[in-house]
Amino acid sequence: MARVLAAVKVYPSDSEIDRGKLLDEIRKVLPEDYHILRAAEEPVAFGYVALKLYITFPEETEGGTDKLEEMLRSVQGIDDLEVESVSRLSSF
Repeated sequence: MARVLAAVKVYPSDSEIDRGKLLDEIRKVLPEDYHILRAAEEPVAFGYVALKLYITFPEETEGGTDKLEEMLRSVQGIDDLEVESVSRLSSF
């Protein structure tokens, strides 16, 4: 079964937000078959830092990244997000 890898940049609602806690909240809303492979902080400007997440999910997921975006937007503390790339992983 193939999986999809999405690179998503998450913009916190406040520059002072605890990004570790925000990441924990993101993990809580993701279903069991969604996995965060890597999470990194990415400076944007003037002390504002975004989270860059690499998330895998089943290829058969209906709607592509729409479901992922909807789940992420439901997390309090996220102002905006951007799906930067989507790739198919043939074996994982």
